[in-house]
Amino acid sequence: MQKNWQKMRQNQFFTEKLLLREQVIKAIRKFFDQEKFHEVETPLLVKSPGTEPYLEVFSTKLKDEHANSQPAYLLTSPEYAMKKLLVAGLDKIYQICKSFRNQESFGNNHNPEFTILEWYRASADYKKIMDDFSRLMLFISSELQNYYQEIESDFADYILSRLKNNQVEYLGKIYNLQLPYQRMTVAEVFAQYLKINDQELLDRDKLYNLAQKQDYPLAKEESWDDLFYQLFLNEIEPELAKLDHPVIIYDYPLSQAALAKKKKDDPRFAERFEVYLAGLELGNAFSELIDYQEQEDRLKSELLLRKKLKKSTYTLDQDFIAALKLGMPESGGIAVGVDRLIMFFAGVADINEVLFFPALEIFK
Repeated sequence: MQKNWQKMRQNQFFTEKLLLREQVIKAIRKFFDQEKFHEVETPLLVKSPGTEPYLEVFSTKLKDEHANSQPAYLLTSPEYAMKKLLVAGLDKIYQICKSFRNQESFGNNHNPEFTILEWYRASADYKKIMDDFSRLMLFISSELQNYYQEIESDFADYILSRLKNNQVEYLGKIYNLQLPYQRMTVAEVFAQYLKINDQELLDRDKLYNLAQKQDYPLAKEESWDDLFYQLFLNEIEPELAKLDHPVIIYDYPLSQAALAKKKKDDPRFAERFEVYLAGLELGNAFSELIDYQEQEDRLKSELLLRKKLKKSTYTLDQDFIAALKLGMPESGGIAVGVDRLIMFFAGVADINEVLFFPALEIFK
């Protein structure tokens, strides 16, 4: 198999496609600079990574000069450290960094080492972050058009032929980035595509019966969360992929949003959203939970579930809890997959085509 760096020696178009990453990241930085955000850097190697039960981490040993060792982990997201900076008094921050997830497929949309964009606003909630994301997408599209208008190459012509009037052609279909984006609650998408109401959505037995009708291989003790994931990934995400515009899915059931604030008017749900475009899940966002005791309880529950699922186990980040106890302002934040953004603007269906050194080439 010819590797990407080898293809670059022979194919200028392929090289310029990989270099689109540079222009997307420049556009992201320009957007946040204009919004008066601080760009921050936080550690990638940590003592206590996130507790999300369905993600696996990379683990290693940190040794001191006497060869004494302690466990260390590559993080799945810089979220905890960035929230500590909110507590420290920074009110608008963003970061572009590497994050890591183990036991992920080497599929078209996944790489175990990936580039993540996270930003947080104090005195804001998830609806402000929805607005940020929508404007960022339009800004990137505009910046790419401006840049490639000054370039004479086949790749520049290709990009300009696909980006016009706030519309982007992706894999033969035109997607409209015009504001405002469509917004649907989780309960609304389950009602529309699976014909169940919010009460049935939260009923484990109802979901089990629904999953049975889809002929999924199910264990009798299948949890509500597992059933939710199966139905959402297999029945709803494919429907969202048919839309010709971005869609924001918001207000997730509480168990699906361990770091998000409960909705005041319906505490069965939390102020979390994900944004989907062209079959790609691009971002995951919250109105951040700031109650330190509730957050500690939720994270401890997730650590117990990790143990039950036989995932790597480690201690809770007590420094994060201590920061929340001091007082974090009401905030909104999001994690965005930069590689998937680049896939969309480059017009490719495979993440390996937008990485200089994909893991598939290194490890497979």
